[in-house]
Amino acid sequence: MTTTTPAEPEAPAPARPRDRSAPVPAPVPVLWLALLATPVAAAANAPVLILPDMAASLGVGTSTATWLVAAFAWAMAVSVPLLAGLLRRRGLAPLLRLSAALLLGGTLLVAASPWLPAALLGRAGQAAGGAGLVAAAMSLAGSARRMGVISAGFGMLGASGPLLGAQLSHAVSWRLALSVSLVSLLAVPAVSRYAAAPTATAAPAPAGAGAAQGGRFDARGAGLLTVLATALVLLPHAPAVALGSAAVAAALLALHVRRRPDGFVPAALVRSPLFAGSALLALALSTSYFTLLFAVPRLLADRAGWDVTAAGTGQLAALLTGSALSWLLAAGSARMGRTTVRTVLVVIGTLAAVLAVFASWGPLLLAATLGAVFGATGANAVLSVQAASSVPNPQRPTAIGLFTLCYQLGGAFGPAIATALVLGS
Repeated sequence: MTTTTPAEPEAPAPARPRDRSAPVPAPVPVLWLALLATPVAAAANAPVLILPDMAASLGVGTSTATWLVAAFAWAMAVSVPLLAGLLRRRGLAPLLRLSAALLLGGTLLVAASPWLPAALLGRAGQAAGGAGLVAAAMSLAGSARRMGVISAGFGMLGASGPLLGAQLSHAVSWRLALSVSLVSLLAVPAVSRYAAAPTATAAPAPAGAGAAQGGRFDARGAGLLTVLATALVLLPHAPAVALGSAAVAAALLALHVRRRPDGFVPAALVRSPLFAGSALLALALSTSYFTLLFAVPRLLADRAGWDVTAAGTGQLAALLTGSALSWLLAAGSARMGRTTVRTVLVVIGTLAAVLAVFASWGPLLLAATLGAVFGATGANAVLSVQAASSVPNPQRPTAIGLFTLCYQLGGAFGPAIATALVLGS
């Protein structure tokens, strides 16, 4: 005969730690995210029309002054995945605090330094801070439509950057033109309220990008990725050394990923055809866009006889139009399907490059700019979501960070290509 004893009261189940990368139940309003992320695009593009003024002020040649652009692009490229790892390990609040401090400190250094090396350090600090704010905004977006708002804002503020930079430079100083990303700090308190809310806090994330198994940070993986990105950024400037360094760093990183498949660069992400295809297409379109962004004003002057004001105004109109159209693509991407969206991006991006090479009529050159920004901004909005969908939700910040790294490499390649083909002649 079986006897039974009174049941003991059930102990409450231990609370499951929440993933720091998981979306908060109350999403941050998308306009706050756009304000948080997009002013950095204006700061990135502000030097387009004022490189000679910057060079003269610092006592260097125009080609040397382009290092201020390259330093910004390099810091953006390497900082987004690193700070996305910080977001995943520590949460939103520490990321926002560090990013705001880097942005403010870098801007003060740019504003005060009379020497190129210190100005380069300041631009790198600005870019690193902006990269952290971009990583936060993109990780909180959550959908292609909301990501489209952020990407369209990137395009529009990036479009305004050259003319805004020229006007601020002529009215006050080129240093003020490079400081416009400080506007992002206006959004930090509003977004921080979501970090402070109980629904936005979480326990440490599981191992993945930025967190190795056992909770340790994968410093070797992060270091190898940084070296690889740095070598790639230097590729247009010192091809032989950079190519050799990139090859060695890539080989070491591949071996490291095999040993640590859940480290800073997850093996599942690297092996995903969806992620690789999305990132490489974004890199190509971004490179084309940034090349034309810097080259078209000079082409308008040389081929069509436009002055700086007419070129800047025309380019602004083209970039604003292309950015607005890219939001329509992002909003309709779910209905169009992945293949159709990619076909549209490839066709328009290719047509833009062909027009830039062969057109001599001003409106056609502006059409090339419109197509380039449409392709790059649309890719950033749509392909970033596709790239993030290739991994489990806890690794979404990793996917977005590495995707953005590829996109930002175009920001390093483009100005160097434009200088070699057009600006340096």
